[in-house]
Amino acid sequence: MTLLFCSGIDNAGLWRDALRRRLPDVTLRVWPEVGDPDDIDMALVWQPPPGIFAGLPNLRLVMSLGAGVETLLADPSLPDVPLVRMVADSLSDDMAGFVALQVLRWHRHSDEFDAAQAAGVWRWLPYRPAREVTIGLLGLGELGQAAAAVLGALGYRVLGWSRSPKHLNGVECFAGPDGLEAMLPRCDQLVCLLPLTADTRGILDRRLFARLPAGAVLINAGRGDHLVEADLLDALDCGRLGGASLDVFSEEPLPAGHPFWRHPRIRVSPHSAAATHPAQAVEQVAATLAAFRDGRPLANRVDRGRGY
Repeated sequence: MTLLFCSGIDNAGLWRDALRRRLPDVTLRVWPEVGDPDDIDMALVWQPPPGIFAGLPNLRLVMSLGAGVETLLADPSLPDVPLVRMVADSLSDDMAGFVALQVLRWHRHSDEFDAAQAAGVWRWLPYRPAREVTIGLLGLGELGQAAAAVLGALGYRVLGWSRSPKHLNGVECFAGPDGLEAMLPRCDQLVCLLPLTADTRGILDRRLFARLPAGAVLINAGRGDHLVEADLLDALDCGRLGGASLDVFSEEPLPAGHPFWRHPRIRVSPHSAAATHPAQAVEQVAATLAAFRDGRPLANRVDRGRGY
């Protein structure tokens, strides 16, 4: 078995070492050192160059280094082979921590206290107890469930929305278009952790913002194309929304001069909410390869019809 590793952002050296230690019987190639492309039958990738798969005629399995696979599905060179996304405990833990950080940041007036410190001003601000603050989660997959557990442990009231009905302890669950309409007016903060599909593209728009309580906060750690950027700026500038934490963007890196950089009510992070750590994620890669080699069902296989 020959595996090609290709990522434009991950540390190839760390992955090379982790894969060779865990999978000594697998021949490893690291992009762009492909060698004979006919040898490669598996690929482990994150945002690879468009068209990369066209030059790999014997590819039989593709694994994503992340949970999102929309860029892979949009690549016409992707062959009709099993596609597996990364679902690792470390990813879920990282995302839950990021969501909790952003929720607390807005709830506990972190920005206001930073400004007061910079001005040398002792300023006390009142805040509501966590049990009186309602957090809505869009998306109740592995990442959404991990975030819900952490937020619940911090005392927040947690609501969750998904395409189809779900039942989770400690989470009031909603589903479908009617469920979304019912949940939004109750959310002090709204967190998007949805996969990007035809149905969810542009879901964070003017109409959705109008359903939220005045002054609500948006946290988007799903995908940049969930958000209609102009609608967010309008909602913030007119006071419909009180703030936004954004980790993902339609264009990445976020271009210099983009209005998000300097908007006083927007907090930008560079798509860093959750990372795939080689030491932990390599176990899922090994399990996927073993199942594939034995002809067993593949965990976390992407349903191309649903997009995740």
